[in-house]
Amino acid sequence: MSDFFDIDSPTASQAVTNLTEFTVSEISGSIKRTVEDAFGHVRVRGEISGYRGPHSSGHAYFSLKDDRSRIEAVIWRTSFAKLRFKPEEGMEVIATGKVTTYPGSSKYQIVIEALEPAGAGALMALLEERRRKLAAEGLFEDARKRALPFMPMTIGVVTSPTGAVIRDILHRIRDRFPVHVLVWPVRVQGETTGMEVSNAINGFNALPAGGAIPRPDVLIIARGGGSLEDLWGFNDEIVVRAAASSSIPLISAVGHETDWTLIDHAADRRAPTPTGAAEMAVPVRADLEAGLAQLSARLSGCMSRHLDQRRQVLRQTARALPSIDTLFALPRRHFDEVSAKLGRALELNTLNKRRAFEARANRLTPTTLDARIKDRRQRVMDLIIRGERIVERRLDRTRSGLTRIEAQLSLRPIELRIERLSETMATRQERADRAMARRLERLRGQMVEQSRVLGSLNPDNVLKRGYAIVRDETGQALSLAEQVGSGQRLSLKFADGTVDALALDGSAPRKPVRKAPASEGEGVKPKQGSLF
Repeated sequence: MSDFFDIDSPTASQAVTNLTEFTVSEISGSIKRTVEDAFGHVRVRGEISGYRGPHSSGHAYFSLKDDRSRIEAVIWRTSFAKLRFKPEEGMEVIATGKVTTYPGSSKYQIVIEALEPAGAGALMALLEERRRKLAAEGLFEDARKRALPFMPMTIGVVTSPTGAVIRDILHRIRDRFPVHVLVWPVRVQGETTGMEVSNAINGFNALPAGGAIPRPDVLIIARGGGSLEDLWGFNDEIVVRAAASSSIPLISAVGHETDWTLIDHAADRRAPTPTGAAEMAVPVRADLEAGLAQLSARLSGCMSRHLDQRRQVLRQTARALPSIDTLFALPRRHFDEVSAKLGRALELNTLNKRRAFEARANRLTPTTLDARIKDRRQRVMDLIIRGERIVERRLDRTRSGLTRIEAQLSLRPIELRIERLSETMATRQERADRAMARRLERLRGQMVEQSRVLGSLNPDNVLKRGYAIVRDETGQALSLAEQVGSGQRLSLKFADGTVDALALDGSAPRKPVRKAPASEGEGVKPKQGSLF
């Protein structure tokens, strides 16, 4: 054991001098060169772990792992923008890049330049998992889907501004029924596809009705055919949620008829091709014109038949009506009879009115008028007399009431009440004084009795009657003879003083008495001698 730690031995010294000495930076740099030279560009298959999206700088940091190991990975911003699909947590991928080390902490990582799914099965598994998740939230329910407008005035198209898709849509709309088309240009392939398509859908929905830019009546999301990786942007969750929450009816036309993406499930209608989407959005103008002409002809024929029927009914009704002479014969005869009687009736009425006037004029003589005036004057005088009597009676009642109130408000009743209250107070004061005197007398007697009892219980008074208090050396009072021991010193207290004594006989054991320290007055005889 001692040889193992013996560095002074020739063998140990020789081994140390044969090793190359490195600094930490030198050995880290040497390892970096060795690793990077030995592993240039590599392809690594593994599962993405710890992915949280791109950093604010645009770079992405995560790990690649399998069932036994893990390696750190980074995608620089320039490479991240070129990826065909966005990395996701748990996705199995094949990463192409360069293995490098970081000398500052002696860690190694792979700088990814290209990323692809580890086969179509991995993407399909991820797609199915996402489809189940969104379906569980109810985004694909048929109850959410809306009917397309029959004749939209404005159509919004979200697609690439270049390529055959937009040309096919515009050509088909122009052939069928020309309407206003708004194109929102987006990238239909690459990392930013999902974000751009969702922004386009939300942007169209944000347009106000009646604004400077017309709000579309229907939306078409279109892209040509491609592989699963090419169409992956339309499987993005934000695209599906934007399509499901759109208040404008939406047609999905992504890929060919056999290509299904998640936006197809969330859209209100799915078209097999972009051309089919245009056919769903607008009807054929010629068909509408033909149908309109047919309806117009049917309407004209229906109106003609209806008018003919009304004319026939009118003719039949006119034939059934009587002639005008027959219709007015009876009313005309009645009118003639009344007209013949009208002159005679006017003459009789005038004669009756004249006779009534003359009769009344005869009654209006001066004598009659004078009698009526006197009668009216007498009635007025009677009313005046009755009014004066009523006022006089009212005044009498008022005076009586005031007299009673004055009697009630006089000072004599108040003075009498005060005198009665004063007498009552004096009587009650006298009774209270007598009760207080009796109570004081009782308390004084009780106090004298209690003083007498206290005096009888006073020990000093007992001593005056010939008794004494016996105490031992400790000052404890003794009440029994058995508490006194033979030769025990005692103290006897009488009414006029205290006397020390010594017990000659006793039954209690004698308690040891501590010897008191000698004092200056020791040996001086007490003023009062002992009885024993």
